[in-house]
Amino acid sequence: METLESMQVPVEACISSSVSTAPVTTLPPRHSVLVRITHWIITLCFFALLLTGVEAAWIAVLTGLLYAISGLFTGHFRKDLLPGRADLSWRALSTSIAKPLRLERPSEAEACSYNVLQRLTYLFVIFVLFPLVIWTGLALSPAFISAFPASVTLLGGRQSARTIHFFVSVALVLFLLVHVAMVCLAGFGRRTGAMITGRTATRKEHT
Repeated sequence: METLESMQVPVEACISSSVSTAPVTTLPPRHSVLVRITHWIITLCFFALLLTGVEAAWIAVLTGLLYAISGLFTGHFRKDLLPGRADLSWRALSTSIAKPLRLERPSEAEACSYNVLQRLTYLFVIFVLFPLVIWTGLALSPAFISAFPASVTLLGGRQSARTIHFFVSVALVLFLLVHVAMVCLAGFGRRTGAMITGRTATRKEHT
């Protein structure tokens, strides 16, 4: 006959069991299908552009246009990227800057949305840097210039287009490096999985 002492289970085993059997909660979709597809296509095109020049440019242009038109019609930019008036306060800006500098991992609540620094950065990249790098890149192509001479004239000539293209490319590379670093800080597997499957799964621990 077993005694009470022999039937007792170590506390550590109970805790481990409760954590391992905790249900996995799947949050609402983090990214739409279109956002995920265009994100990876543009990423691949960007690397191709760095290596080959304008030979992958038209794929990037068409994908970017599809993303921009869809974002306007679905309200993606307004709901997910456009910061509110309260987000533009100095306190919100300083907090969004200080946390990455302290290498502080974002909370679960923060993982479901972009902070103000991310919103402003993404809007600047989407509507300024990326269109500019495509434009200046095409302005360096003799075939494109012969068909659309005004494209290089508006930039001040081929030399100005080349200079602008260089600095914008450097800015995009720096953005990519910082972006990957922030993804790693927030959890590379979860963030990458969210951009592939659209969802982020979290595990609730029961005491």
